Amino acid sequence: MDLSPSPRSRLLVFLVSLFALIYNLSDHLPKYHAVETPRAPVDAQKIQAKCLAIKSAPGASPLFLKREVSDRFEVGTNSTLISNATILMGRGNETHTLHGDLYLDKGIVKAIGSLSHLNRANVLNLSVINANGAWVTPGLVDLHTHLGLMSAPFTAGAFDVSSTKGPILPHLRNIDGLNTHDDGFQLAIAGGVTSVQVLSGSVNNIGGQAIVVKLRQTSEGSSLAMVVEPPYNLNGSADGSTRWRHLQQACGETPSEYGNRPDAIWALRSAYAEARNIVAAQDAYCQKAEAGLWDSLGAFPENLRFEMLVDVLRGKVKVTSQCQGAVDIDALVRLTNEFEFPVASIQHASEAWLVPGLVNRTWGGTPAIALFATNYRYDLNSYRGSEFAPRVLADAGISVAMKSAHPVVNSRYLLQEAQRAHYYGLPPYLALASITSVPAAAIGLDHRIGSLHEGADADVVLWDSNPLQLGATPVHVWIDGKLQIPLPPRSDREGPIVGGGKEDKKWARFPSVPDWEKERKQAIEWEGLPPLTTRKQSGNVVFLNVRNVWSGNADGKLQKVHRSGSDLVAVTVRGGRIVCVGDKIACGTDELDANEYVDLDGGSVVPGMMTFGSPLGLEEIRSEPSTGNGPPFDAFAEPIPAILNDPGALGSAMDALMFGTRNALTAYRSGVTLGTAALGKPASLGSSTNVIAGMSVTFSTGSSHAMERGAIVQKFVALHVAIHRPDAFSKKSQVSVSSQIAGLRRLLSGWENQETDTGKWFKRAAEGVVPLVIDVGNADIMATLLILKAEIENRFGSRIRMVFSGAAEAHILAQEIRAASVGVILDLRPVVGGWDDRRTLPGPPLTNDTTLAVLFREGVKVGLKCREAQDVRNMRFDLTRAMLTSNGLISKDEAYALVSNNLEDLLGVTMESDLVAYAGGDLFEASSKTAAVISAQRGQVDIF
Repeated sequence: MDLSPSPRSRLLVFLVSLFALIYNLSDHLPKYHAVETPRAPVDAQKIQAKCLAIKSAPGASPLFLKREVSDRFEVGTNSTLISNATILMGRGNETHTLHGDLYLDKGIVKAIGSLSHLNRANVLNLSVINANGAWVTPGLVDLHTHLGLMSAPFTAGAFDVSSTKGPILPHLRNIDGLNTHDDGFQLAIAGGVTSVQVLSGSVNNIGGQAIVVKLRQTSEGSSLAMVVEPPYNLNGSADGSTRWRHLQQACGETPSEYGNRPDAIWALRSAYAEARNIVAAQDAYCQKAEAGLWDSLGAFPENLRFEMLVDVLRGKVKVTSQCQGAVDIDALVRLTNEFEFPVASIQHASEAWLVPGLVNRTWGGTPAIALFATNYRYDLNSYRGSEFAPRVLADAGISVAMKSAHPVVNSRYLLQEAQRAHYYGLPPYLALASITSVPAAAIGLDHRIGSLHEGADADVVLWDSNPLQLGATPVHVWIDGKLQIPLPPRSDREGPIVGGGKEDKKWARFPSVPDWEKERKQAIEWEGLPPLTTRKQSGNVVFLNVRNVWSGNADGKLQKVHRSGSDLVAVTVRGGRIVCVGDKIACGTDELDANEYVDLDGGSVVPGMMTFGSPLGLEEIRSEPSTGNGPPFDAFAEPIPAILNDPGALGSAMDALMFGTRNALTAYRSGVTLGTAALGKPASLGSSTNVIAGMSVTFSTGSSHAMERGAIVQKFVALHVAIHRPDAFSKKSQVSVSSQIAGLRRLLSGWENQETDTGKWFKRAAEGVVPLVIDVGNADIMATLLILKAEIENRFGSRIRMVFSGAAEAHILAQEIRAASVGVILDLRPVVGGWDDRRTLPGPPLTNDTTLAVLFREGVKVGLKCREAQDVRNMRFDLTRAMLTSNGLISKDEAYALVSNNLEDLLGVTMESDLVAYAGGDLFEASSKTAAVISAQRGQVDIF
């Protein structure tokens, strides 16, 4: 038998063996797989778009100026042709003005120049206004306000300016608290302001995301509708990544609630370090996405709390930083260089003018410096601030913006900040640029606001005079081409008169201002604290080239003794008294007769002004308790120590007088020679005044100490009380209005022991021996006080010399006030503040009358006061504005009386006033400055 396998069997065995061999070897061979391309996620395009967006640079589209219709245009708005105007352009060349026409259509400036070719017949609903050569400017831009967050009238229910939730809050958005019903909006428009940056408070190191809004009411009525170019995080717009965002941060003293200066900077550094880590993670993420490495990406790295700071580091945010002192600016500059982000503006920046080289080292370029003109010494950081700072910074090539920090300065008075900066040396076109093109550029919106050029937004102001003339007032205001001023006619509102008495051509010209070069150099040399001493001359002083002269009459009151037309006279002063007014020969200008000559160059010798209403003479720095008197006891709210033996704890301001304060000396050098001070501070946000404010004192603002001759002019002047509704923000225990009135009734009725100061002085007030000055704003409370006055007078047969101070609503019962022989002391710069003041008359261009004008017309004796010690030096400017807004009702002589004779009579000051010599004009003219003070009381002339 053949046992050998067949060929088929051998083949089968071979195949089985081969299969087994391959199977056994497979565990020891390397394994190979097909390479597959990772599949992109469904949101890949969204990721790529996001990565592209974080690299995009913000700014206007190249096609922006070619637009035909503004994104803010409201259907139904008329086209407007302003013809025959003096137009401030402001774009590129701030000094460029032209005489011509301006055409506004669909919310845009469509044409500028000579537009006689414009076919008016083809333009539907065209409003034509002949400017008659008057000035037209861009709408003013306020770089620093709290409008809408600190809404007028001030109430706790509309106060969203600061958060208490921590030092670093970049995730908060100001728009979420913007109140569209703030009365401050319309007041600001009445000052020519059309756009503002709304900032949170400086309590926090980063208070939140700022916004830029236009102040007009929109048909939509929403907060968002007010925002200019809202960025993507507000409205989700497709082009949002190209729009600027805005942030406020603060350093230095103001955010002290969360620590000291090192704490503040560490808080900022740690926040930016976190943001920098996020930036690095996002960049790494996007690199992978661009390389198509999708499978290891995960979620896009972001943190909603820090996304704003991430955008800061990416250069997408216009950062506003509030840093005042040089130490704070230095810390900010180092922070910007450490984290490499630019700063658009430094706010307040009181010492920036002392360190311009430091400011120039800010990473990414020199920021604009936003300043007050003269509002300094409110805290230690601002103690070295100077009126010359704008000019010094401009000379160093640094852009300067004037701002309001509303309500610190009401935004309505932004123009006055520029006027004062010009007065102290800032060139005129730079002064106008400081409230138009400079702030617009600082917030990244100069392509549409802050200048007039074709394609810009139709935000325009037509003025009654050159904008830098004192008292300049808007005649018309347009925002987005929509007319805002004058207000639409209404049955209960007369059309206001604007510009009365300004027909002379001089009002159209830039005002001439004094030369301050010597003072400016001295301020720099002394690092903001130049000596404010004077040369005292007790011998004969002859003033040459004098136009107007006042002197004392038999009653010690001042009256005009010479008013020349073109003739100039000489005035000889001996021992502080005028002994001759006449020509040079008649007044003995022989060298042997005169110790000194002073050329007034057409100036005037006029009454010195008196100030009242501020803590001038009682403190050096408002927010530094160690530099003032301290809070007096409040008999209505706290127990009175037995050692005082006086249930009313009535004090005298004379016992707290401070001489030689910088506020007092700058006031003296500005022509304010007398100050009357009471212990009660003006009521303000979070700080209500005592009901019993004690006895006031009158002092010389130029004296160096209380024992100097003539330093204390009158020891006891008037008795002061304050009757107000509770302050919305005060943490202090407050008493009801009815309890305040009840207490006042008891005190005036003589129920208090007259052996005490409280009993003695209230008895004298009830008998009319001393004036009773009541700080009050509300008309209803004033009516109650008038009834109380009649009640006490009928009971005792006396005549109370009652005076209302503040009295914002006094016009409502002007006739009753006059019938009761009550005087009124009004604020020099009236604004809407608390609820008690909300019905004040704002004056042109909103109302035809001011409260002052109504009272003046009714025959009420009126004086004017100033609330802030550091602002007393500006009384002459505010007095000029008050006179001019009366449209000719109040003459210069009558205006003098408001801060001299009238005020002295109302307060019971009986001493002879000083005289002030102004060189280059009178106190109502921007061309003049104080040259000397002539004091009969002290028997000398102080020469500046």
